[in-house]
Amino acid sequence: MKISQEDLNWAADQGLISQEQANQLWGAFSGRASTSSPFDLAHVAYYFGALVVISAMGWFMTLGWERFGGGGIFLISSVYAALFALTGRTLWYKENLAVPGGLLFTLAVWMTPLAVYGLERMLGFWPASDPGTFRDFHEWIRGSWIVMELGTILTGLIALRFIRFPFLTFPVAFALWYMSMDLTPLIVGNDQFTWHARLWVSAVFGLVMLLFAYVVDHRTDADYAFWLYLFGVMAFWGGLSLMESGSEASKFVYCIINVFLMVLSVFLDRRVFMVFGALGVFGYLGHLSWTIFKDSMVFPFALTFIGILVIFVGVQYQRNQKRIAEAVLGVIPPGMQKLLPQHRAMRSQARRDIGPTFIL
Repeated sequence: MKISQEDLNWAADQGLISQEQANQLWGAFSGRASTSSPFDLAHVAYYFGALVVISAMGWFMTLGWERFGGGGIFLISSVYAALFALTGRTLWYKENLAVPGGLLFTLAVWMTPLAVYGLERMLGFWPASDPGTFRDFHEWIRGSWIVMELGTILTGLIALRFIRFPFLTFPVAFALWYMSMDLTPLIVGNDQFTWHARLWVSAVFGLVMLLFAYVVDHRTDADYAFWLYLFGVMAFWGGLSLMESGSEASKFVYCIINVFLMVLSVFLDRRVFMVFGALGVFGYLGHLSWTIFKDSMVFPFALTFIGILVIFVGVQYQRNQKRIAEAVLGVIPPGMQKLLPQHRAMRSQARRDIGPTFIL
C-alpha cells in the first residue's frame, strides 16, 4: 500500500492523528532511504542488468572459462566480487542509492560459488569425486558441489549482517535449494542415491527451509523471506509432486496438502503458496479425470460446477476483501499475534488501536 501526503492529511481530518504528527510522518517518510522501490525505468534497468550478470556468471557460463584453470577462475571471480562490493559500498553509503548498491553486493555474493570452484579446482580438493566443469553445477546433482553452496550461504549471511537488502537472500535461498538436492549423494553415496531418496530429501529440506522462512518473515519488517519461501516451496512441492504412488489414499493426502498450502497463503499473505497449491490440486483433479472417472459422464459436469462455484466465491471475496481481512485479523486473539508475519501482525494491531477505517 502506498501512502501519500493527502492520506496523512485525511487521517488528521478524521482525528486519527494530529496534523503535526501527519507533517512529521511525511517528513520522515520523504527522507527515508528505502530498499522497496517503485517500478520505473531506472529500477527495471537495475534489476535487468543484475539478471544479465547473474546469468553470465551462472547459467550461461561457457566451457571456455575452463582454459583459465582453477587459479585463473578463482582470481577473476575474486576480482569481480571485490569490484562489485566496492562499487556497491560507494552507492549504498555515499550516494544513498540503495537499490543499485544492494544489487552490486548481491552480485558479489553470487560470485562465491565460482570462486570456491576455482579454488577447489586449483587445489584438487573435492568432498567426493571430481564433479566436472562449473557449467555442470547447474545441470547435474553431485555431492562435491556442497562446499560451493555452503560458501555462498555463509557469504550471503555475512553480507546481510551489514547490508539490509532483501534481494541478498536470493543467492542464499538459491544455494539452499541446490543443497537440498546435492546433500543426498554426499551422505548416502551415488550407488544408493535413488530417485525416491532424492525426492524425500528435497521435500524434507524444502519444509525446513519454509520453517526458516517463516521465522525470518516473523522477525523482520522488510521482505527478507520471499526467496526463501519461493525456493522452499519449489523443493517441498517438487519433491512431493514427483513421487510415484499407486495408492489413491496417498494421492488424496497430496491433494489435502496442496489445499493446506492455499489456505496457508492467506494466513501468511504469500501468493507463492496459492500458485503451487492450485497447481497441485489441479494435478489431482486431472488424475481423477483420467484415471478414476475416466468414462464418467457426470464428472465433467460436477467439476464445471465446482469451478464456477470457486469463481463465484472469488468474486465475492474480491468485492469484500477489505472487510473480510479486517474481520479475520480482528478476531485473532492477542496471543496469536506472535504467529503472524511481522507486517500482518502490525496491520492487525493497528486495527485494534485505531479501528478499521485507516491502516498505515
